[in-house]
Amino acid sequence: MISQKVIMTFYYLVGAVLLVILIWLIGVFNSLIRRRNTVRNAASDIDVQTKRRYDLIPNLVEVAKGYAAHESGVLERITETRTRAMATPIGAAKAAVENDLTAALKSLFAVSENYPQLRANENFLALQEQLSSIETDIQSARRYFNAAVRDYNTSLQVFPRNMVAGLLGFAPEIFFGATEDERTPVKVDL
Repeated sequence: MISQKVIMTFYYLVGAVLLVILIWLIGVFNSLIRRRNTVRNAASDIDVQTKRRYDLIPNLVEVAKGYAAHESGVLERITETRTRAMATPIGAAKAAVENDLTAALKSLFAVSENYPQLRANENFLALQEQLSSIETDIQSARRYFNAAVRDYNTSLQVFPRNMVAGLLGFAPEIFFGATEDERTPVKVDL
């Protein structure tokens, strides 16, 4: 017959193992929550930077209207794309519409080359410089977001965390990526 002392030791040992597993599960859960919150914070940073760009675009369009009145198609495309971008949540669709907006803005700057008075306008130059600075900030925010997504997704996929993450309903996030148009090399024609 097993002694009372051996039974109590067994229960203590089982209790200690369960306690270690519980502490580990809590640590894994908290780590996943921290990483998911980092991804959400990074997505918010992209929203902040794109909001700055959205706020700047109407001023840019207004200045350009005065000089390039017959380029209304470009200006309407920018306005329409800005509206779509503002209404699209972070994700694959957001990346695509943001890339469309960037392309529309590039077309405005290309059109401005045909209007020396517009290129010389101090307001247009200041807005163009601000937009360039914001674009740099957006790129930095996207890089940070993608790094946060990489770390989060990696933590979801490594064993044994992947089992815990699956049980707790953690899902991988999508990277903010380039479109096919952005991946094609730029053609230089001299």
